Amino acid sequence: MSPNFLLYIGAALFSIGTFGVLSCRNTLILLMSIEIMLTGVSLSLVTFSWIWANSAGQIFVIFIMAVAAGEAAIGLAIIMAFYRLHKSVQTDKAELMKG
Repeated sequence: MSPNFLLYIGAALFSIGTFGVLSCRNTLILLMSIEIMLTGVSLSLVTFSWIWANSAGQIFVIFIMAVAAGEAAIGLAIIMAFYRLHKSVQTDKAELMKG
């Protein structure tokens, strides 16, 4: 598999995630779009570390995956709490969370 193909796939994943973040109103879709963006960036980092024969990119991706797992868990917990209070997961109702 050529590095160019992997970089195109990474750019496509990042673009799809960016479109999802900019166009959706559902917080679950927003969270999934952010995860897709992180996957695209991770694929690009691993590809560049493969091209330059440097393992720093692969190690950095492991940290990105750990942070993404924590972000997803905390994000889902916040979404569940918001849904219990407001019976909606739309982002336009998120201003109701202001104290």
